[in-house]
Amino acid sequence: MDGYYAFMLVATAFVLMMTVPALALFYGGMSRSKSVLNMMMMSYVAAAIVGILYVAVGWSMGFGGEGTFFANPFELFWLDGVSTGDYVFVMFQMTFAIITAALISGAVADRMKFSAWVVFVPLWSLIVYFPMAHMVFSCTDNSLICGRIGAQDYAGGTAVHINAGVAALVLVLLLGKRIGWPREQMRPHNLTLTMLGAGLLWMGWYGFNVGSIVFGDDPETQFPLETGRTFATTTLATMAAILGWLLVERLLHKKATSLGAASGIVAGLVAITPATGAVNLSGAVAIGLIAGGVCAWAVGLKYKLGYDDSLDVVGVHLVGGIIGTVLIGVFSTSDGAGGVDGLLYGGGLGSLGDQALGVVVAVVYSGILTAVIALAIKYTMGLRLDEEDEVNGIDLAAHGETAYDLHSGTSGSGSVLAASTSASTPTSTKGVNA
Repeated sequence: MDGYYAFMLVATAFVLMMTVPALALFYGGMSRSKSVLNMMMMSYVAAAIVGILYVAVGWSMGFGGEGTFFANPFELFWLDGVSTGDYVFVMFQMTFAIITAALISGAVADRMKFSAWVVFVPLWSLIVYFPMAHMVFSCTDNSLICGRIGAQDYAGGTAVHINAGVAALVLVLLLGKRIGWPREQMRPHNLTLTMLGAGLLWMGWYGFNVGSIVFGDDPETQFPLETGRTFATTTLATMAAILGWLLVERLLHKKATSLGAASGIVAGLVAITPATGAVNLSGAVAIGLIAGGVCAWAVGLKYKLGYDDSLDVVGVHLVGGIIGTVLIGVFSTSDGAGGVDGLLYGGGLGSLGDQALGVVVAVVYSGILTAVIALAIKYTMGLRLDEEDEVNGIDLAAHGETAYDLHSGTSGSGSVLAASTSASTPTSTKGVNA
């Protein structure tokens, strides 16, 4: 098993890389220039907060023992009683907790107080993510809530992507729209960063999916079987999603964009996450194509329905997570990790119903508890940035820095001195980079 532990060390590092720097770059490039540092900081601070909190009580709540929704937070407090040999798996699960919280940040770009984010992240992790991780990952029978729901979730379609997507939707509804949205164009300020971040996310996702191997009675046989399947399905679904997104984008908007390709990468990765061990190669391609196309259409719903999801967390992670989770009931095969044939392979509607029920549970659980947390913060310290600070830019207001030093005579890019000088001059809100 030495090879397994070496593999898991690499997988864990890859998943951590998905948040810092991959997600930070992906979201940072999509943000406006006056908020890019704050956007990246939200990922970095989420890693710091959630990582420590996970070791303190998160592992115990998720994997400490029996419990319908969560285990005793203090049974394995600060990993007391956990052998050092198991630390690698603790760290692996920690990286899942980190990226789930960080994913939410893209929806609230430009307008959520940084102090409110710092309070929201640990509360949400404790109340929402750690219990849901217990319900999804702690059991060994490939089902939710320890066999109470037969839905399969190989690597986190419910606990990670639907969970984060629902939380993002709740926050944007409570925060309200950005000043000027949708009247003003609020385009990404640096698509080069976004495409680099998307590529790093794709690379890191192999740790995410392939690292989520569930061993059978014969690890030496199961290890190559699961690594091969999950690596291949992750790769093919992502490729198919790029094509699906670009096709729909071309049909709807007459252009196939670099932002569309980067978003297609993430949509495919999101959708295959719950299904990667359950489907065969053709099923992976089908899930990727469907997810890419549907998510490309879904990101436009915010303009029709009026919710300001800044960086399309709802359209990609919530919608993509639902697609991947539900389609297990169509494309899963009995030789996969769950041992269940989906509708397409003669399994009937049972699996499809289980998958749909799993989605409903994740949506309701995350939605209600996220709303409670967000409302508590809103009516105490406040969720939203002041109007003047939002117009001038959250980078300056929250961090005293600017990402790009466009003023002559300053001591250095992004320095506090430069920020102080800039603060006396109103920042224009016109144009692409506003």
